Amino acid sequence: MKTSVSATILEEALNGRVSVDPLLLGQTVTKKVEKQRAHFYAVKITEQEISSGLVFRVESPSKSKFKLLFFDQEADGGLSLAMQEDSRRTGKITCAGMYFLGFPVYSLDHTITSMSQEKDPETALFKSLDGFHQCEVTELKAGTQVFAVYGDNFFKSVNYTIQVLCATSFTQEKEDLRSGEAQILTKRAELAKFETEYREVLVQFTDTTSRYAQEMQSIDELLKQRNEIHSAYTTVPLVERSSSKNRLRKSLFKKAVAEAPAPIDQEEEEEEEEESSRQRNKKPNTCDESKTLKKKTRWYNLRLKLDKKKPC
Repeated sequence: MKTSVSATILEEALNGRVSVDPLLLGQTVTKKVEKQRAHFYAVKITEQEISSGLVFRVESPSKSKFKLLFFDQEADGGLSLAMQEDSRRTGKITCAGMYFLGFPVYSLDHTITSMSQEKDPETALFKSLDGFHQCEVTELKAGTQVFAVYGDNFFKSVNYTIQVLCATSFTQEKEDLRSGEAQILTKRAELAKFETEYREVLVQFTDTTSRYAQEMQSIDELLKQRNEIHSAYTTVPLVERSSSKNRLRKSLFKKAVAEAPAPIDQEEEEEEEEESSRQRNKKPNTCDESKTLKKKTRWYNLRLKLDKKKPC
């Protein structure tokens, strides 16, 4: 999250109401700064040291957030903020540095880079160097220069170590830094060109994948038609073949219904009971037996042959 220096601190510095501690070249100072407060340091430098190069570096072993601030001195003795560098996590520490090496140096604003990547995650590569820009101050003047460490943590104080180094013994490191940042600038220009090519190819890729899906669908349809043509080579009609099993099931069901006994009619059942009662009271004759047989034949849907020669 992008933060700014407290307006109270800036106003106090501008009015010259801050305490400034001296700091010698090569000296290492370890302190704790409270949240939203700042420790100011004054460093005296010569022309020779400026030509050799100077490095201001702050580290926090507790991984706390802080800002390294550089101030211009006003004629009335006040201090105005000229440049700031936010701390960044590097391994097990957070650190920030300012480099005055006699040539333009660059700073990478990670906040700008992160915001660019969040807006368009698919093209994060092309946004990775958006925050790489040249520092506002690249040269110092001989005399006293004022720096400060600002506690950029909202919840707790910041433990830090600060030191100012002359770059006389870091000749190779100076050249490596100059070469490395030149390569980054070249890479940033290459990425701008590559982004244009990438987006053109991305459009082609989208069109190609869409055609791929269409071709697969077309092939499936052609193969399906081919299979239907193969299936047409038969003497049995397709509809008849497909419904043969259904017809077989229907015929078996009709046969089972025909062979099942007919349901008993309620009126015939009552007549049968009355007839049985009468038969128990008198001896049945041949005619009565004939009637009983007729009912039984009607009961089972069967026609029984009776002996018509015998009178009823």
